[in-house]
Amino acid sequence: MSTSASATERRGIPAAAFVEDVQTYLSQLNLDANSALAFLQERLQQYRVVEMKLLAQQRDLQAKIPDIEKCLDVVATLQAQKGTGEAVVADFEVSEGIYARARVEEAESVCLWLGANVMLEYSCEEATVLLQKNLENAKASLEVLIADLQFLRDQVTITQVTIARVYNWDVHQRRLRQTAASTSES
Repeated sequence: MSTSASATERRGIPAAAFVEDVQTYLSQLNLDANSALAFLQERLQQYRVVEMKLLAQQRDLQAKIPDIEKCLDVVATLQAQKGTGEAVVADFEVSEGIYARARVEEAESVCLWLGANVMLEYSCEEATVLLQKNLENAKASLEVLIADLQFLRDQVTITQVTIARVYNWDVHQRRLRQTAASTSES
């Protein structure tokens, strides 16, 4: 991503511009204070919606990572027991809240859920490689997601500050007009 692109957005999230001079900001956008406040409030709402989506993705990934790690542990245990003549006794979830006990002797392969009601059989070595890759991808995605959330929070803060600055500027301008009107009447 180029520097200019990162200054205007991050992965589709538009960057908020810090407003130093409210009057210049309003004249550049050709807006009055009320229109600018409405625009900024709408942008703030858009940020909140995106934040909710990103937080849901973060929760999903944070739940997925331990599941992948558990699967890797199970495959490693099965591989370690291979050739020892010992059986592995394990409880596994059949359905939500329903468990069964299994006795596994000399497992040559494992079945992995891929999603969308699809399960495939892999050798233990292939399963380890696939699960390791999935774990790395999930962790990388989580890092990107956390960075996106931080960027988004920064944009929310900048937008809130801008809203306050525009509002305060507008209040100040109204007071100046009131003072000018009362002085011209006297």
